[in-house]
Amino acid sequence: MTLSLAYSPCPNDTFAFHAMVHGLVDTEGLSFKVELADIEQLNMRAEQETYDICKLSYHAFFYLCDKYAMLRSGSALGYNNGPLFVSARLLNGPCSTLKIAIPGDKTTGALLLRIAYPECRNLSPVIFSQIEERVLSGEFDAGVLIHEGRFTYAEKGLKLIEDLGTYWQTKTGKPIPLGGIAVSRKLSVETGQKVNRVLRRSIEFAFGNPELSGDYVFNNARELDRDIQKRHIELFLNNYSTDIGESGIDAVYSLYDKILEIEPKIIKRDNLFIL
Repeated sequence: MTLSLAYSPCPNDTFAFHAMVHGLVDTEGLSFKVELADIEQLNMRAEQETYDICKLSYHAFFYLCDKYAMLRSGSALGYNNGPLFVSARLLNGPCSTLKIAIPGDKTTGALLLRIAYPECRNLSPVIFSQIEERVLSGEFDAGVLIHEGRFTYAEKGLKLIEDLGTYWQTKTGKPIPLGGIAVSRKLSVETGQKVNRVLRRSIEFAFGNPELSGDYVFNNARELDRDIQKRHIELFLNNYSTDIGESGIDAVYSLYDKILEIEPKIIKRDNLFIL
């Protein structure tokens, strides 16, 4: 069976998927037609059910949980790895007046900004890799950084307004669910479970053989510094990525409950995961 599979070019995704898409682990008869795209592009295409398997921001997933179910393996979830709200200068006035670049309407970064700063309304979606420069140029007063921007913003002269992941952790005591790997509900539960096993095998292989995915990670990354790529992988891939576990699932439902409070269009489902 061939399944369409889409994920981002970010180092944590290419590191995790390398083994399964290159035939280095048992795929249980599955093969994959692979596409790489920016996370917000993936979020938008998933609305049209473009893929059988897709990396999604948890924010976007909550709108699509009638169409997709989340795998237990593959999530970017943890402590001290959340999006950063930054500006080019120290701010004195209210944030409500700021023109802010966000990495997509349905990214978890945008959701966390709305939770922490509900007064901020002037938000513009921008490709995540462009946000630093467009804030530095003065086109935007501030921006929400995800992925590699976490490692480069300070040296470029940007100032931290709020670590949005730390804000969430302080309020809830729980890790922040950033994104995960979802499978179409058109597939059988058995197929979804098979995909989960294959992905877990791929992640475990990557942890055990980190050097083998080096070229694949490097050739797809936006930030070409190999040290930053390594730090990126170490920050966003952890035990939750192998299996989200009950504490991780609890964190996902906590964020889900929060968005149900502020978004009337969100679909209410009891079963978000392939179990």
